[in-house]
This record gives sequence, C-alpha cells and structure tokens, in this order.
Amino acid sequence: MDYRDFEGVIGLEVHAHLLTESKLFCGCSTKFGAEPNSHTCPTCMGLPGALPVLNKKVVDFAIRLGLALNCTINKRSIFARKNYYYPDLPKGYQISQYEEPICENGYLDIFVGDEKKRIRIKRIHMEEDAGKLVHETTIESSTYSLVDYNRSSIPLLEIVSEPDIRTPEEAVQYLKMLRDYLIYLEICDGNMEEGSFRCDANVSVRRIGDTAFGTRTELKNLNSFKYIEKSLDYEIKRQIELIKKGGEVVQETRLYNVEEGITYSMRGKEEAHDYRYFPEPDLLPLVIDEKWIEEIKHEMPEMPVEKMERFLREYNLPKYDVEILISDKALSEYFERTVKLFPEPKTVSNWIMTELLRELKERNLTPKEPPISPEDLAELLSLIKEGTISIKMGKEIFPEICTKKIKPSKLVQDKGLIQISDESAIAETIEKVIARFPKEVSEFKAGKEKLLGFFVGQVMKETKGKANPKMLNDLLIKRLKA
Repeated sequence: MDYRDFEGVIGLEVHAHLLTESKLFCGCSTKFGAEPNSHTCPTCMGLPGALPVLNKKVVDFAIRLGLALNCTINKRSIFARKNYYYPDLPKGYQISQYEEPICENGYLDIFVGDEKKRIRIKRIHMEEDAGKLVHETTIESSTYSLVDYNRSSIPLLEIVSEPDIRTPEEAVQYLKMLRDYLIYLEICDGNMEEGSFRCDANVSVRRIGDTAFGTRTELKNLNSFKYIEKSLDYEIKRQIELIKKGGEVVQETRLYNVEEGITYSMRGKEEAHDYRYFPEPDLLPLVIDEKWIEEIKHEMPEMPVEKMERFLREYNLPKYDVEILISDKALSEYFERTVKLFPEPKTVSNWIMTELLRELKERNLTPKEPPISPEDLAELLSLIKEGTISIKMGKEIFPEICTKKIKPSKLVQDKGLIQISDESAIAETIEKVIARFPKEVSEFKAGKEKLLGFFVGQVMKETKGKANPKMLNDLLIKRLKA
C-alpha cells in the first residue's frame, strides 16, 4: 500500500491461549464452549483466602516459544499485579509479568515478497486471561450484559514485538508466521474465531526518512487477518490525513468497526503507571535452571522458517508451493512422506494443493486426518507415471479413493480403467474416426488445425477415455498430416 511521503510504524501485542488442560493458577478446566461459569473455583474467581499455584506446563510452553523465537530465557522472573477494574476481572487485578518477564530480546524472520525481514521480539510474558462479557442479552424484555468467568485465569502468553513493522501486509505476514510457530510447537491451536489467537496493534506514522516515532494509537482485540490488514490501513491513512491538515494524533485506544470499515475512539490510552504494577505477593519469583532449558531444547521441532528454507533448497519448489505446504505442520509431514515414496516433489505438491486440499475442504477435515494416505497417493501417481491410467482419469477417481478407502490399483482394476497404450489399437480407432468425418479431415488439411482437439475428443469417446493421451496425439497428428 502506498502512503506517499509517509510510512506506518507498527508494533504488535499478541495474546495466545495455551493448550493446557488446567488454568494458570488453579485446577479448573480450560475446555472451550462449556456451560457459562461452570469452570470456576475460588482461586480463579479471586475469593478471599484462595491462593494461586503456578501451572508448570505454562512455564514449559513459555520456554519453548522463547527458544523458537531466539529469545533470552531469563533464569529469574517475577509475577506482578496489574490493577484495574472491569466486570470480567473478578479480583480487580490481573496476574501478569512486567519488569522481569520470562523471555526477552528475540526475533522472528518473515518473508515480504522474496525478501526476508527480521522483526524483533521485545518480550514474552505469562499472564492470566480475563473473563468474557456477553453484551445485549435480552431476558424478559430487558437488556443485560452477562459475565462468563470460564475464561478467567486461562493461561496466556503475550508476545510483544518492537515497532519494526511498516505496512499492514508485513503485519499480517508476521502474525501468520507467529501463529504457525505456535501451532508447530503444539502450545496454541491458533483459533482466531474462539479468541485463542488475537492481537492489539500500536500504530503511528512518520515521514519517510524521519527516525523519531509519532504519537501512537492502540487498536484493540483484532482477531481476523483480513480485518487486521483493513484496520491498520485505515488507521495509517487516518493519521496521515490528520497530520496533513495540521492536526495532532491523540494517544488513545481505538476499536475497528467491521461494518463501516473505520476505527473509532474507545478511551484514552493507559500507560504502565496507570496499572500500578507491583510484585504479586502470593507467588514466589520463578527460578529456571539450565537443565530445564536444555531438556526443552532437545524436544524442539523444526520451525516454519527453517522448514521453508529447507523445502526451497532440497525440493526446488516455487515459494508459493512451499508457503502452502508449511502452513500446516501435518500437511508438510504428509508431503514429505509422499515424496519419499514418489520422489517427484513438484508433482506431489501439485496434487496436494489441488486434489487433496479440495477434498479436505469439502469433507471439513484437517491435514491430520487425510482421506487418502501418503502411500495411496504415491501409488496413484505411480499408476499415472507408468501410463496405466491418464492424469485426467487419476483426478476423476481421486474422490472415490478418498470415499471408499480403496487402493488405487484395485479401484483401477475393478473399474476396468487401465489405459490403452497399444499403438495398433489406438491407430485402428483413429482410422474409424477419420473415416467418419471426411469433411473435418479436409478442413484440417486445409489449415484448420484447431480441429485436432475435435479428433482427440472423438477417439477418447470411442475408447471411453482410456487411450494414452500422448500416444494418441502423436499418432493422430502423424495420420492427419500424412
């Protein structure tokens, strides 16, 4: 997007719900979609006398993400109370981390076009989520806002970037890559509709060439890549127009109106001192030894950027293919298992991106539960390569293989679909077709070579689609031009 003499300056704060079975400081379930207020206890409700106990799995996940994002893992970190009042925050404060977070000073590489760009990570810290307000609920003709505390104290990791992002497109690339990292690490499901992955954006603008930052606004609760891009674009343009007219950007928190495509003021932007942070008195400092970190290092999977570079190098695939294949860990594993059995990466990639992804979408499945195994896909591609069936025939039977869970070779045999690769048989059929259409033969010989497709179709019709396409084309051209 072109902003003429200006550029955007964007920093993102991402909140990721963690895939733990219990909450951050108590044993209540984190399962989504339960009956409102059924997953609560005195601790997550903040009742007097109830004390928090830290969930070790949350610390494991924080270390895992910190290592993946090249952060320094602080051997000592502390929890703090972030004080503010809101109906969905029953304690009147949120337990978070402030001055001494668990992870600092990392980075995430993204691809902008064909260029790699590094986005610095300022910090990653652990905190508990607030509850959820359900607005405009009508009960007996009266309208209420209801509170569901099931989400209260669900563990979050907040990932705060430095203001290194310059455009909405870069912001979306960063968020998609970060979401992939969380899913690859199996610490967050990345479900934006359920609020498992959401972000706030700090946005300012400055003239190109300036080094000082402008006054920033904050966009809250963005949970769709599409609307994140649209809201950032609108806010950057709004600030540029305001400055051009001699106005000043006000530091505030704004919300994005999806229907109107605009941002609007919600409240004045809070600063850290407004929250009156102080160390959480009910939790000791968290001390992490090197052995703990080393154990997690040995369990780390290959991360998306590393996998992307390896796929480009080893399989010589276009970047577009690789981006799709690595967008899902299970999909990338499916690709590699298939390539081991049928070592033609581009062919495998094409079939996965078209036939397999279409079937997954139509059947509402994920790559973790593919309707056709890598072994069966490799067998189907081998049948095509060997000339047993045509590509067209392979694509026609693909859905049936997925539905019946049948071996491709058996299906081909049962349906009598074996391709005709006997030159004499194809030549005999060509002669029958030529004898039937003398007028079209004369027109072809007179220069109307587009009729070749007509003759191919007629021979295919005669052979019920079984004629070897390449052999058919070669023999037909040779006969028509004789």
